[in-house]
Amino acid sequence: MSIKYISTRGPGNPQSFTDVLLSGMAPDGGLYIPDSWPEIDHNKLEHLQGLSYVDIAMQIIYPFIGDTIDKGDFQNILIETYQGDEFNHSNLTPLVQVGPNAWILELFHGPTLSFKDYAMQLLGRLFDHVLEKQNKRITIVGATSGDTGSAAIEACKGCKNIDIFILHPQGRTSEVQRRQMTTVDAPNVHNIALEGTFDDCQHIVKNMFADVQLRQELNLSAVNSINWARIMAQTVYYFVAALALGAPNRPVSFTVPTGNFGNVYAGWAAKRMGLPIHKLGIATNRNDILTRFFKSGDMRLEKVVPSLSPSMDIQISSNFERYLCELMDHDYDSLTKLMESFKKNKKFTMNDEMMRKARQEFTAQSCTDLETMDMMKNCYQETGVLIDPHTAVAMHGAMKIIAEDPSVPMIIPACAHPSKFPQAVHQAVGIKPPAIPRLVSIMKKAEFFTGLPNDLKQVKNFVTKNVSH
Repeated sequence: MSIKYISTRGPGNPQSFTDVLLSGMAPDGGLYIPDSWPEIDHNKLEHLQGLSYVDIAMQIIYPFIGDTIDKGDFQNILIETYQGDEFNHSNLTPLVQVGPNAWILELFHGPTLSFKDYAMQLLGRLFDHVLEKQNKRITIVGATSGDTGSAAIEACKGCKNIDIFILHPQGRTSEVQRRQMTTVDAPNVHNIALEGTFDDCQHIVKNMFADVQLRQELNLSAVNSINWARIMAQTVYYFVAALALGAPNRPVSFTVPTGNFGNVYAGWAAKRMGLPIHKLGIATNRNDILTRFFKSGDMRLEKVVPSLSPSMDIQISSNFERYLCELMDHDYDSLTKLMESFKKNKKFTMNDEMMRKARQEFTAQSCTDLETMDMMKNCYQETGVLIDPHTAVAMHGAMKIIAEDPSVPMIIPACAHPSKFPQAVHQAVGIKPPAIPRLVSIMKKAEFFTGLPNDLKQVKNFVTKNVSH
């Protein structure tokens, strides 16, 4: 029997995987979550040891898809995604030791040198497969703080049944991140440079999805991590990394750099399914709303401040509602009221009992720009390994967990290649990261984007005017 998907705002009419894939967000404004979780027990985990990424992905992901996609078709989609030319490392997600019991999980061997590729390349192929079968067309509208946009564009630029519109905050991504999006010359790709922050971009996207008539007219869909398929795909590398370091016969810990809560939520999902994760660390930069919440129980918006790790310059973590739904034991009415109150008042407070439960599942640390640079410098001097600023933020948080219990292997997802942030690396370490041919080439290409004010109506008009009919 297939897993069905329900909204965080109420179970309503449960949806199939393909429905959730194409719609992205629930009609009531909530996010889709599975109505049950596959259980991966100790014996099954042992049987996964030594298998390829594709074979592990098949075992972990297919239960979420069930009979909505033929098993053979899905196996072929996985092979095409992970065994083609897009990923340039034979191991896909190699582990590099950086301490007595600490490893960096390199998640930057995809086409845009970001961890987003591991889910997005699969998502693009799933879209293509399902849309072809159903003879449908969709319009993807997404917001990016840096990496999601380029990974989404790379995954969808050749999809004949998709128009994709990506909003990025003007002047608030690195030049490399911006050019990875804006140098793609494809008729179905549209970049919007919005005058504002990432949260402003996200706010406009969410309002467009809340417009029922617009959603239906344009057949809107999402590639941000609000789309359940993204979370599902990201759980795989947690299993792959843990198995490589001895799971299930010993537990491992992860410390994840996060702003949107999507990647670390995928880690939580892996643990929920049965992966023996000892500690799950949240690492934030100076935009530390998540760290403040886990330390105080107080979720309170503050102004977004630019940092060395721009992909985490976020105050509204769009995936956090999924975790809150679990934390609040699926009390949909209370969660709906809480989210509506947060939207209006920009704050909420969680009670002590729930915070005790939350702190058992996550630990959180924040990191200043100065600490970020120190970590980048120290890592290079002690290990010879260059890391990007987001990985440095995670490493800073990881060191505090390792100090408490050095016996458990610590895995730090390196979510972007250091060459995507050459200025930050040079500033911290004193050398420039190696030149990557695909990044060098985009610095010479023409850019294609449209600058728009932070105005919902103007963005709506632009999207409506430019979709293919």
